[in-house]
Amino acid sequence: MTYAHVVDVPGPIDMYDALHAEIVRRSGGTVDGLLVHVGRPTATGFQVLEVWQSRAHFDRYNDEVVLPTVADMSAGQPGPAPQQAIEEFAVRGLVLEGGKVVI
Repeated sequence: MTYAHVVDVPGPIDMYDALHAEIVRRSGGTVDGLLVHVGRPTATGFQVLEVWQSRAHFDRYNDEVVLPTVADMSAGQPGPAPQQAIEEFAVRGLVLEGGKVVI
């Protein structure tokens, strides 16, 4: 079952750009179970929308790659708390590259 969420982060878009680049570097550009990731600037910071094959895929990647990267890049400084702004949602339709209908 797919797992999807949107996260609003009250931080500068430069933070997203740097974090995204470092996560891509650490992961080698391959993320097991990630179907869609979109980052975009907002009036108050940035927003991330993701669709995963499962909640387990998200949890593993978040624990093994994202959270350690955030910790390393923040050098112990408190950052925004995106977990307070996570909105999970049910995916009603998903079409991937090449027109492959997933759900």
